[in-house]
Amino acid sequence: MQYQTEAILLSVRDWGDADRMVTLFSGQFGKLHAVAYGAKRPRNRLAGSLQVFSHVDVMLAAGKTYESIRQCEIINSNRALREDLNFMAYASFLAELAAELWPEREPEPRVFALLAAAFSLIHERHPRLVALAGAWQLLVLAGYYAHSRCCRICGKKVSFPANFIARNGGCTCLECSGGKTMLEIGEPAFSLIERFLELDWSSPGSFTVHKSALLQAEMLLLGYLTEVLDRPLKSINFLKHVALLV
Repeated sequence: MQYQTEAILLSVRDWGDADRMVTLFSGQFGKLHAVAYGAKRPRNRLAGSLQVFSHVDVMLAAGKTYESIRQCEIINSNRALREDLNFMAYASFLAELAAELWPEREPEPRVFALLAAAFSLIHERHPRLVALAGAWQLLVLAGYYAHSRCCRICGKKVSFPANFIARNGGCTCLECSGGKTMLEIGEPAFSLIERFLELDWSSPGSFTVHKSALLQAEMLLLGYLTEVLDRPLKSINFLKHVALLV
């Protein structure tokens, strides 16, 4: 059976002597792994179209273990993300996060739309802010709600500075925090996270970000991701080497 879909290429790697293995995310079919047979050969018709971060229209054939790519046409190559290490680092972070948060074949059109928009914006706007907004929104889409102003344990409204406990997925009042690993979050950082979560990708607008709030929102995100995934993302080391990241 063959089927066609739009997809974002999350990763592309060599597979054997002549083939490539691709991880892609489709709004209709979710995360898929597919083999592009012969794609490493220069004259192969797939050789130039299978580039990481590209938005493509792809024809797939169902297989027992992996799908196979029969045709692939580029809609938006997002070439700038592969030519600048800073852009590449932030795009890799979002791509890896999406791949880790979603199981295979779980359709999620909102994730596909978010990735397509974020990859287009990384090289047009501040890449660090785009990546942070994308990451916080991906967490919420995956079911990890982390921006309530009420205590995640007792439900009372918290006052700032408040405690953020990654295991509980949000802010916790002082009475409920005792003895647990926590990070402090202030009102500016919390408001920034809310701004990220409300960001309209079709019309992102512009806003002022204070460095201290940005650093705190970023630190909370990384701590929360480690708790959710039970390990740090591999792309974090890349980010620390080539981009500004706490």
